[in-house]
Amino acid sequence: MATMYHDEDADLAIIQSKKVAVIGYGSQGHAHALSLRDSGVDVTVGLAEGSKSRAKAEAEGLKVASVADAVKNADVIMLLAPDHVQRHIYNDSIAPNMKAGAALFFGHGFNIRFGYIKPPANVDVCMVAPKGPGHLVRREFSAGRGVPVIVAVEQDATGNAWPLALSYAKAIGGLRAGGILTTFTEETETDLFGEQSVLCGGASQLVMYGYEVLIEAGYQPEVAYFECLHELKLIVDLMYEGGIAKQRWSVSDTAEYGDYVSGPRVIDPNVKENMKKVLADIQSGAFAKRFIDDQDAGAPEFKSLRAKGEAHPIEEVGRNLRKMMSWVKSANKDDYKEGSAARGQTCRSDC
Repeated sequence: MATMYHDEDADLAIIQSKKVAVIGYGSQGHAHALSLRDSGVDVTVGLAEGSKSRAKAEAEGLKVASVADAVKNADVIMLLAPDHVQRHIYNDSIAPNMKAGAALFFGHGFNIRFGYIKPPANVDVCMVAPKGPGHLVRREFSAGRGVPVIVAVEQDATGNAWPLALSYAKAIGGLRAGGILTTFTEETETDLFGEQSVLCGGASQLVMYGYEVLIEAGYQPEVAYFECLHELKLIVDLMYEGGIAKQRWSVSDTAEYGDYVSGPRVIDPNVKENMKKVLADIQSGAFAKRFIDDQDAGAPEFKSLRAKGEAHPIEEVGRNLRKMMSWVKSANKDDYKEGSAARGQTCRSDC
């Protein structure tokens, strides 16, 4: 069983005695910065000049500085930027300004695991990663609860990295729910595998294939959309609440029986073997290299695949059907542009 940590295992005074720079003010950045501040921590948000998030952070009463200036005065630097951007921020603004004995924190282990960031031997390297989106992390903290976190130490230069990491986790509310001991390697490899094989790649491809099968068999696109995409939320919500068992408890006997007899016909042992190959590519670094090399070349493969996905017929059908759903329309108040996976900023964390 995993080693678990709770509030009583951490000393909040440790992080309260530090100056913390949170680099980025996107989904996770805002949750970390505000919750640290409300836990009595001296926080500065580090943002690029001209960042549109500067006004948002300042409106919350947070101190804002350039990344370089935020790092110069920091004992703890939490880097919350997209994977392919982090090494540039680190090389340009963090490495030249990070003092000996400081602690470099991450919310995801990608750049450490695959060697794109190589911290010096005289700093601690830690990870505190909430298992939920930033808005949920902040909402639960504000309600006196917390979202579970996973915690790791890759390098303990000072001998105090573990108490510091647990103190940070406590300050953002994570240990109210519980912290799980992990490693940078385990977090990175399982996170990428889950995204690619199940949560993003697997689910998206399954939905599109199901839709295509019904269309090719002569069924109406609108009905196929509802059956293969729209109702997926019901199933996922039930799994989220009570695992696969609650999903099967909630659906009809017909659906449950179909789950047992047809699921293994669709997701057969060949799929499991393909998943093992995906994991092997992650473990070897082949996926990371392919992704970073493509990003460094201007992301031609990434953009081509995105455009292909956006052109799938299920997207147009969905856009028209969602016009009927007032509860969905009211939820889309962020920067999302209907039908496009592209984001309006280079740095998803708006750093």
